[in-house]
Amino acid sequence: MYQPRKVDENITVAPQIAPEDLAAIAEEGFRVVVNNRPDGEEGAQPNSGDIRAAAEQAGLRYEFIPVTHAGFSGNQVEAMAEVLRRAEGPVLAFCRSGTRSAHLWALAAASEGGDPAVLTTRAAAAGYDISAIRPLLDTLSGQP
Repeated sequence: MYQPRKVDENITVAPQIAPEDLAAIAEEGFRVVVNNRPDGEEGAQPNSGDIRAAAEQAGLRYEFIPVTHAGFSGNQVEAMAEVLRRAEGPVLAFCRSGTRSAHLWALAAASEGGDPAVLTTRAAAAGYDISAIRPLLDTLSGQP
């Protein structure tokens, strides 16, 4: 079941979505869907190809930036920052619970100069505790 949580004016994160959710997601005004969940993480999850097809059929741009439980890489952070820079409208990012998507959004935003305190507060308001990555947010943002 699609359960979005708006983090800021540009991005909403959500737990796992299904291909049948994409038409409604497009109707809500989203322009880009970012899948942060690797294929095969759980047997019952839809694969990225099916979600891509449904997103494109609904007129959405689809990006696949999988993040495993092993953590985040600089390439993933840069890819997410690039998606956000080029979005031309609201972005929906999802993973199993939304947590990895919230973390990746904050890392990307910090790498673009976002204020770590503001990012942490926005994530918390959406129900995601990203305080564990605050030191990394500080480093990426260039703030002491």
